[in-house]
Amino acid sequence: MNEHLENLKEIRSLMERSSKFLSLSGLSGISAGICALLGAWYAHQKIHIEGLYLLFDPKVRQEIVPLLLLDAAVVLLGALIFGVLFTVRKARMQGLNVWNSTSKRLVISMLIPLLAGGIFCLGLLYNGFFWICFPATLVFYGIALVNASKYTVNDTYYLGLSEIILGLVSLFLARWNLVFWAVGFGVLHIIYGTVMYFKYDRKYTTQE
Repeated sequence: MNEHLENLKEIRSLMERSSKFLSLSGLSGISAGICALLGAWYAHQKIHIEGLYLLFDPKVRQEIVPLLLLDAAVVLLGALIFGVLFTVRKARMQGLNVWNSTSKRLVISMLIPLLAGGIFCLGLLYNGFFWICFPATLVFYGIALVNASKYTVNDTYYLGLSEIILGLVSLFLARWNLVFWAVGFGVLHIIYGTVMYFKYDRKYTTQE
């Protein structure tokens, strides 16, 4: 009886590995969260909450927006680099190929909402609606995570829902948009990454 149960568990594990990408690392989420918090801190140094409406002044916006775009690009690049490194490391520990048909579907399902959101935010910037970009990035990122969650662990789905909710709430609290952004991309990522690490990763790191 025990042997049959073990065989069923093995079959289930093989089916799950073939249909879902299970090499996402919790450390990737933690590192992305730290990068986002550092980026939010830099942005806060450039724009104090009391003076955020000065961004409606074209001269002020022309000076600050490029710095904030550069800040966002550095945060994204840092998160991607650490994310890839930790994910590849975990896949090697699992003895899996990190780039397969499932991971390709995962990437494509995320890229479509992210690219649409990126273009949407560029349109907002072009028309001077700078502060709507903060909730918009949260909402589109959340949609991307929900869309991609069918190809990876369920925890990603709940992270995506949380990002969407934060983005929608921050639409009505413009004064605190940067705080919501820091919570969404920083704090939630660290919580998510920590849960992922203890739930899925730790058994591999202890085997090293």
